[in-house]
Amino acid sequence: MELALGGIAAVGAGFFTNPLEVVKIRMQLQGELQSRGKYAVHYRNVLHAAYTIGSKDGIFALQKGLAPALCYQFVMNGTRLGLYDWLHKRGMTKNRNGDLSFFRCAIVASLSGALGAAVGSPLFLVKTHLQSLANESSIAVGYQHKHKRMSLAMKSIYAQHGFLGLFRGISSALPRVVVASAVQLSTFEKSLEFVRSSNSSLSENRWLSAFLASLVSGIFVSVAMAPFDLMSTRFYNQGVDSQGKGQLYSSVIDCGKKIYQKEGFLGFYKGWTANYFRLGPHTLLSLVIWDQLKHYYYVYETIGIEKVVCPD
Repeated sequence: MELALGGIAAVGAGFFTNPLEVVKIRMQLQGELQSRGKYAVHYRNVLHAAYTIGSKDGIFALQKGLAPALCYQFVMNGTRLGLYDWLHKRGMTKNRNGDLSFFRCAIVASLSGALGAAVGSPLFLVKTHLQSLANESSIAVGYQHKHKRMSLAMKSIYAQHGFLGLFRGISSALPRVVVASAVQLSTFEKSLEFVRSSNSSLSENRWLSAFLASLVSGIFVSVAMAPFDLMSTRFYNQGVDSQGKGQLYSSVIDCGKKIYQKEGFLGFYKGWTANYFRLGPHTLLSLVIWDQLKHYYYVYETIGIEKVVCPD
């Protein structure tokens, strides 16, 4: 049940934030391995990018890759949040005194995130390919994979590169999700504990306390995750040869090295504003929904047990 609750919460958030994911990916791929001023700027900022995609590719292009995006959210975050909650309930995030440990939360969140990233990697690959594909060639950025939809993309990748081809790019997904998960869940749990242990009216309101905790978490995770997110997008989206080897990057380290050499330090933060606007609402919606679902499920289990133990 922990896996299902985490997945449902993430899907609810993913539906509303998917347009920002499309915008973010386009901005991250813009000027790939090119110095500033030496490439055409199709997307100047978040609003301009959304307007350009909507006007050139069509309004529905802002929801490109929605099917694999929601499937990815359910599989990856269902695994990540579900496993974290399962381990949390068994005391793995608390110290010897029974208090919540920031370090233990980060470790448990990292392990949960790593497993979630591995399981969801094929869906993230297809999602990235579909969202980077421009209908109008004049605004195309990055390598353009010609997949029409999720099922055909899966079939094409499997036919050309086998089962392992579906997990191409997983080495870049692991650090991305591990860092994001460690920062997100540890800061959320500690912030939530602080708010709910305070002697204020906030501690009595579950929605408001979760809302405030998720705001704090969203700020930290957007800053920490940005460089890893950009490398992951580049690594997954690159073209490959007949052997399935990347045409631009041979490894995550090679990817980071080339980005720094060609685009400088700020190159790692391309699309950061879109990433922030996406992660903020996504963190807010997913963690608030997750917290409420856990509460309602706990209430449901408690009522069920009471009815069994104390029947009418």
